[in-house]
Amino acid sequence: MKNIVVLILLAISFIGYGQKDWSGHYGGQISQEELKKHLYVIASDAYEGRETGMEGQRKAAQYLDEYYAGIGIKTQRQIFPLKRLSFLASTVELQNEVKSVKKQFSFIDDFYFFSADKTQTITESDLVFVGYGISADNWDDYKNMDVKGKTVICLSGEPVKKGKSRITGQKEYSTWTTDREAKRRVAIEKGAKMFIQIDQNFDQYMSRVKYYLQTPRMTLDKRGSEDEEDLRIPYLHCSVKMAEELLAMFGMPDYKTLQKKAMSKKKIKGQDLGGVLKVNFHVKREDLVSDNVLAFLEGEDPELKSEIVVISAHYDHVGIINGEIHNGADDDGSGTVSVMEMARAFIQAKKEGHGSKRSILFLHVSGEEKGLLGSEWYSDHPVYPLANTVCDLNVDMVGRKDADHQDGKYVYLIGSDKLSTELHQISEEANKKYTNIQLDYTYNDPNDPNQFYYRSDHYNFAKHNIPVIFYFSGVHEDYHKPGDDPEKIMYDKMAEIGKLVFHTAWEVANRPEKLKVDVANDFKEK
Repeated sequence: MKNIVVLILLAISFIGYGQKDWSGHYGGQISQEELKKHLYVIASDAYEGRETGMEGQRKAAQYLDEYYAGIGIKTQRQIFPLKRLSFLASTVELQNEVKSVKKQFSFIDDFYFFSADKTQTITESDLVFVGYGISADNWDDYKNMDVKGKTVICLSGEPVKKGKSRITGQKEYSTWTTDREAKRRVAIEKGAKMFIQIDQNFDQYMSRVKYYLQTPRMTLDKRGSEDEEDLRIPYLHCSVKMAEELLAMFGMPDYKTLQKKAMSKKKIKGQDLGGVLKVNFHVKREDLVSDNVLAFLEGEDPELKSEIVVISAHYDHVGIINGEIHNGADDDGSGTVSVMEMARAFIQAKKEGHGSKRSILFLHVSGEEKGLLGSEWYSDHPVYPLANTVCDLNVDMVGRKDADHQDGKYVYLIGSDKLSTELHQISEEANKKYTNIQLDYTYNDPNDPNQFYYRSDHYNFAKHNIPVIFYFSGVHEDYHKPGDDPEKIMYDKMAEIGKLVFHTAWEVANRPEKLKVDVANDFKEK
């Protein structure tokens, strides 16, 4: 009898051991102290703000290499080419020879552009006004118009009647408003040689981007690619004031009258404007390179290890501005060290015989601050097949709190339900079981004006139909300022968010079936 009892107790203990919550066990090892130790290095003055393509960013990449080597993974570097452009004193000149009138407009004061990548002068003799510049099934501003080889001028936004878009029929705006490139792509398709959009919010937008227009801008160097050629028609945004002066030279009405007529589909006299438009682009170009740092942990299941869960963060920041180092402790030092600490937990699980079934890629990208460049390069040149990539869990700014929250026990989740309802449910259940953080979906609203879903590295996976979650704690007073330092970080908050990401990744990496993509993609070109 005694032997039977012993056997029963042993059996119970083995059952208990087999059912141990390994996700809870290893996720619980994510440490505030470790996060803090690494962030005080990554976000120190020695790294000079980790400017993309510069020495500080290279130091950070080296630190990542050494860290992963120390915990048992050899990293890969993915090097990608960049160009840095400085926009100088560019001008637009317009001459109406019939009226003997000449006007000159200035960069930043009257217009701005992002597209030109070399110093050049473009002279055009044919200007065409095309209303809103929309070409859709239920609204076509290009109908019966030939714009081939001409400069297209259009209004920003889309026609709205009684609070509803005349494109969607709803209160929600269409991609003709939310996607800043949509109208230029149509102009390109129609054969236009240059594109000018009248921006009704020019002054408001300029207040946010003036600094970036006056400082060098980095983009991927796509010389020789179709994308590079496709987007090379110049794209200018001009103020309403400039547009009214420009159009008045051809007898066109003021902006509000023009808008009213365009909205009513009435023919606008003088759509083919004529005149001579001369654009002088002054651009300084420098060629650079940057790196993505990849740490790959192979899965244990022979059938599932070819499938990959990506956990990502960008490790660069904005460098030194006006002599002040911008350390970027929250943006995105917090995400960088969170991924490092999650990697340590997953590797420890594997060392102790409890590795995940699927493989996990800890992806540290650069160039995020310049337009999601490193993640764009990875998604266009994947080291591991995108077809095998299950999801991307992206961590960007998780160490502070914003003005809308009293304490730090929250996180904004963005994108969790955009492509996979299963991923959303897994995230919700992981939070209820392990962390009980307030999950704030404010910025997940497709009509949120901040459009954060399109503004961090996860989106370069989402555009390829790969489910994503973007973890974010909001913008604070030190965003992109020299005060974003490690002593202001809420390390307890960071650790809890790191655990939530870890538990979500653990479930996705160990479930029998791959995540289903069951929601339509809304991919928008940047």
